[in-house]
Amino acid sequence: MFDDKPLIEHAANALRPFCTELVICGRQWPGLAPLADEPAPDLGPLGGIAAALLHASDRDFASVLTLGCDMPQIPAALLAAVAASCPSYCADAPVLGHWPPREGGALLAFLRDHGGEPKMLAIRRWANAIGAEAIRARGPLANINTPADLAAL
Repeated sequence: MFDDKPLIEHAANALRPFCTELVICGRQWPGLAPLADEPAPDLGPLGGIAAALLHASDRDFASVLTLGCDMPQIPAALLAAVAASCPSYCADAPVLGHWPPREGGALLAFLRDHGGEPKMLAIRRWANAIGAEAIRARGPLANINTPADLAAL
């Protein structure tokens, strides 16, 4: 919980102005369509991105905008900058990205070849492999991985 709301609610609210459909990879949450991270389970954010790309491809969506639920204070300007270019990602928090669904198959192949790498390194490597633009944040980004991170906000 942050500001009396679950972290995932912050992420959903940040994405809504940019998206026609919101899905969540990895868990169920009221009001968001659950999307299992198959066919790339237990592969961290890239497994979720792969599932989202395949989901979007099946529905003929033009792109997928991703954001981790552990970033409750994402600047709207940064999200807008990432959303304005596809493919792109935030160089400071690569799970924040804008991806073309046509890359779903290539991402699955990448995961087969690089699935054992540290998860965030793998996102950057894959993003670079598809020519994604790296967009820098203008300041530090809060990323909540521990209770201490949350308390620091």
